[in-house]
Amino acid sequence: MKTNKDILILGIESSCDETSISIVKNGRDVLSNVTNSQIDIHKLYGGVVPEIASRNHIINIDFVYQNALSKANISIKDINAIAVTYGPGLIGSLLVGLSFAKGLSIATKIPFIGINHIEGHIASNYITNTDLQPPFIALIVSGGHTNLVHVINYNSFKIYGSTHDDACGEAYDKIARVLGFEYPGGPKLEKAALNGINGKFSFPRGEIKNSPYDFTYSGLKSHVINVIHNIKQKNNYSIDNQTINDIALEFENSIIDSLVNRTINLSKELNINKVAICGGVSANNAIKNSLKNECLNNNISFFSPDIKYCTDNAAMIASAGYYEYINENFSSLDLNADANLEFKDKE
Repeated sequence: MKTNKDILILGIESSCDETSISIVKNGRDVLSNVTNSQIDIHKLYGGVVPEIASRNHIINIDFVYQNALSKANISIKDINAIAVTYGPGLIGSLLVGLSFAKGLSIATKIPFIGINHIEGHIASNYITNTDLQPPFIALIVSGGHTNLVHVINYNSFKIYGSTHDDACGEAYDKIARVLGFEYPGGPKLEKAALNGINGKFSFPRGEIKNSPYDFTYSGLKSHVINVIHNIKQKNNYSIDNQTINDIALEFENSIIDSLVNRTINLSKELNINKVAICGGVSANNAIKNSLKNECLNNNISFFSPDIKYCTDNAAMIASAGYYEYINENFSSLDLNADANLEFKDKE
């Protein structure tokens, strides 16, 4: 679809516990991005409770929608298309956002576009890095996914690496919980690692035979949990703060090695000198800076989203929706939410 006019996409993201709606112009210019977070609610339970998450989406989504339009200073009539996450995620949460998008589309006759949440994370880099264009290598690190992807163009991907078990962010959350950090534990583990001493522990760097770009974290997770339990058993079920810091640091070092080495190796193999990180775990400064430094050492340009676009947000969904819109890839009203939607090669 060729046009000289600005294209406004309304994005809706509700795959987990963030109710987010955004207005994005031409795929990169965020006019508004309103997000209602439920972290304080789910903190009481040590993690996201699906039924509570979906109920709060229902309560908040219309307010978030009205606020997003108001902050962008536009009317719904100015919108060209509605982009919405339809998977993967929590089925109840996904249904709230998707149903809202369908209802809005029917009422306004504005076309709607279903977006894979993981493709949205890739698009988050277009918002912060307005000069970034494919092809590039994308490292996707989140609570549910760890992928190494060749972004061929805006609508075409080839996946070279995926996790065989736990995702990177999932491993962070589980180890943080065992170390005694309250939800969300990832940022607290990262902070503890800053005070750790190198060399106090040695943890495995998981590898998959004959799959140089795939990831595995279940072995690392089990090893670290066993180390923690053994220490507690020897010390009347207690563990001192410095030991916690040292474990956090070595755990993080293992994660960093697995992510950085694979990403740089793929970049060299494909002779692509641009690397972008995205996903919730890309907010981790140790991971981000380690990859950035290694990219600089290898003359590879490095890109990352602003921290507010690392975690789940509607701006990234609207950005991904823009590139589907200009290719006229619209969705039909019978599109259903898919909690286990695959992220796979796309041509």
